[in-house]
Amino acid sequence: MDHAVEMINITKEFPGIKANDKIDLRLKKGEIHALLGENGAGKSTLMSILFGIYKADEGEIRVNNEPAEITNPNDANKLGIGMVHQHFKLVDRFTVLENIILGFEDTKNRVLVYDDAREKIKELSEQYNLKVDPDKRVADISVGHQQRVEILKMLYRDAEILILDEPTASLTPQEIDELMDILKTLRKEGKSILFISHKLKEIMEIADRCTILRRGKYIDTVNIHETSFEELAEKMVGRKVDFTLEKDKAKPKDTVLSMKNVNVTDPISQQHVVKDFTAESKRGEILVVAGIEGNGQTELIYGLTGLYPVDSGEIHLNEENVTEYSIRERALAGISHIPEDRQKHGLILDFPLEYNMILQSYHQEPFQKRGFLQFDAIRDHTNRLIERFDVRSSSGAKSVTRSLSGGNQQKAILGREIDRESDLLLAVQPTRGLDVGAIEFIHKELVNYRDQDKSVMIVSYDLDEVFNLADRILVMYEGENVGVFDPKEVSREDLGLYMAGSKKGDQS
Repeated sequence: MDHAVEMINITKEFPGIKANDKIDLRLKKGEIHALLGENGAGKSTLMSILFGIYKADEGEIRVNNEPAEITNPNDANKLGIGMVHQHFKLVDRFTVLENIILGFEDTKNRVLVYDDAREKIKELSEQYNLKVDPDKRVADISVGHQQRVEILKMLYRDAEILILDEPTASLTPQEIDELMDILKTLRKEGKSILFISHKLKEIMEIADRCTILRRGKYIDTVNIHETSFEELAEKMVGRKVDFTLEKDKAKPKDTVLSMKNVNVTDPISQQHVVKDFTAESKRGEILVVAGIEGNGQTELIYGLTGLYPVDSGEIHLNEENVTEYSIRERALAGISHIPEDRQKHGLILDFPLEYNMILQSYHQEPFQKRGFLQFDAIRDHTNRLIERFDVRSSSGAKSVTRSLSGGNQQKAILGREIDRESDLLLAVQPTRGLDVGAIEFIHKELVNYRDQDKSVMIVSYDLDEVFNLADRILVMYEGENVGVFDPKEVSREDLGLYMAGSKKGDQS
């Protein structure tokens, strides 16, 4: 069999955990091969070994049927292996062309020469239908076009083996369709593609075969046309998964959160990013804020939680004006927050997990008495949340939080914030990086939270999640509320047009 990549008996161990345990992965030439697994299954570790970020403790890697020694990403590049990371590695202030050639520049008399590079980029763009303007700054192009730049970076380096890690996480439905067409073109041109995704629908649409990992072990490799959503999900999590979220019709009551003409400026860029924003979220409903990433959603949540000051306008929580409240005062007034950046705003990574689980409540009983922390109460509380939210780590409550996988860090924050039982739960990308089993569980928890007469406001860039959870959908474009919709009465296509700014609706 002619393989582009063979990873045989790959084992990688970190202190307290075996991330990869004798894993086999074989990528055929000219195929799209999906890599699927729950959080902590070892997917990222395996791809990091192939790309030279980690070195395997045991096992063999063969590239184009020859043994390969890959000690760093430069070795991988020389072997024709390229990788698009989930969070793009682009320099915002550089142009598209400058980003693509970075590290592979042509010079003449120590001066950069762009002519040959520009011509090669133009040829690649036409060959693979990756149309981008080489002279535009990366900061000024859409997320979908930024992804095209990342793909062009790989092709410019003559990569034949392409690794794409969660490539659709930040794209609109239209951009996802365009990406799928691009990947099919790449496959037709003979490229071999490893496609990492939690979205089974995408895997079923694009992949030829799929390798499933679970808890660091190889489970199976299947032909996509011979399997189903349900079989893939069951192999991934080890049990049957319910894809349909059963929920009663919302019974909204009084308004918990009210925003009136809220304006927020990003203090770093000095850009006016939230503009005269008016909306409300009621008790007993889930309001989902949809939109393409980068349209002010982050800054809106920062304004609501106190991370950024509000320039003008008012924020009311249970009819109490909290516009000038500090972050702690807002938390105590009844706001829970699952942040977009879990490592920056959600956790203190070098603290043990048990300390992170009481960050907003360490000063309250039963976690303190007479000014002293009560360690037994803290550990019991943490162990209860670990059990309830299936937070996996090497040393339980004592684990250093940095050592948890991203998905398990996310589950720890979800557990902490839901357990606080605040009147308003703000959740930004609450299931980002989670597997289908964890997503199913978290979605049920969010609906249960709504049904306890709480108000839930979610920011999500995943349309499946938007339609699955929302009682109302608010679309945000360029910092504005461009329309509020009933998910039963708006199509994905129309919603995508509102998200892209092609339509504007009546605020309601």
